[in-house]
Amino acid sequence: MTATMRAVQVQQAGGPFVVADVPVPEPKPGQVRVRVHACGMCGGDAIPRFGLFGTQLPRVPGHEIAGVVDAVGDSVQVWQVGDRVGVGWSGGSDFTCEFCRRGDFTNCVDRTVVGSSYDGGYAEYMVAPQDAVAPIPDALSFEEAAPLMCGGITAFNALRHSQAGPGDTVAVQGVGGVGHLAIQFASRMGFRTVAINRGRAKEELARQLGADEYVDSTEQPGGEAVRALGGASVILCTVDHADLQSELVNGLRPNGRLIVLEGQQPIQVTGHVLATDRLSVSGWYSGVAQDSEDTMNFAVLRGVRPIIETHPLEDAEQAFQNMSKANLRNVLLLHMN
Repeated sequence: MTATMRAVQVQQAGGPFVVADVPVPEPKPGQVRVRVHACGMCGGDAIPRFGLFGTQLPRVPGHEIAGVVDAVGDSVQVWQVGDRVGVGWSGGSDFTCEFCRRGDFTNCVDRTVVGSSYDGGYAEYMVAPQDAVAPIPDALSFEEAAPLMCGGITAFNALRHSQAGPGDTVAVQGVGGVGHLAIQFASRMGFRTVAINRGRAKEELARQLGADEYVDSTEQPGGEAVRALGGASVILCTVDHADLQSELVNGLRPNGRLIVLEGQQPIQVTGHVLATDRLSVSGWYSGVAQDSEDTMNFAVLRGVRPIIETHPLEDAEQAFQNMSKANLRNVLLLHMN
């Protein structure tokens, strides 16, 4: 008899998550099976939710996975049963395309996304290619590690590649699911950290997380306020709001860089503004398993932790609906031993 497990599926594009009993997947050669202990919920779960970018349904979402290796396929050389591991957004590379041959695995032309290209972590078990897996340090619990596999890695990776140096001013737009992690990383990296958010409700939290300055963008445009503080070498935008992103360019110092993590509307800035102070506007896209490992190790070293709210797997639909209202990361709990 085929063993079954609890899983949450998207069965119809735009429809609610459905709890179902499905077969436990078997690892193929080069794959590992993970017994999922925790899976973070992320805005990127909207991709399978709405069947976007070629996602085939039914699909099990979830790309912030933390658990234990339960079984390994043939030719797996890195992982052993019992290893504590995480699986993030980047679900594997082909190792043969131009970008992979140059070591740029994130831009692999055949890259896969966990929970979209194949079933993810809203389930008791999932399988992934061995190159998509990262070790979890013993100092992190599964529920702490899970949000670092996407929200954490994106903030950490963008900041460490931003070319800002110790003591430079770095501003973070948004004190939310990604922003509250970015503030911690920026502070621990030695940047003078400015938090930008609407209203004063999150000022105390931002300062507790490590912000040296706080800007209420309802009192004064965010870029203008950051400029008054001396300007930022880097402004990291964690909120999808094109008008705010466009205005934040005003807060950059000469040679400064605006880094956006997401956005569906055009950012507007003139060539004159960019050229006069040699500014740049760029994006950042997640990272691969080695980046996840670096993120978690740094988090342990410097005490960075996500603010989380936990939910049982059966409450995935309600937790997803409330995700945008929370100033934290929602985490689904599965196996607890």
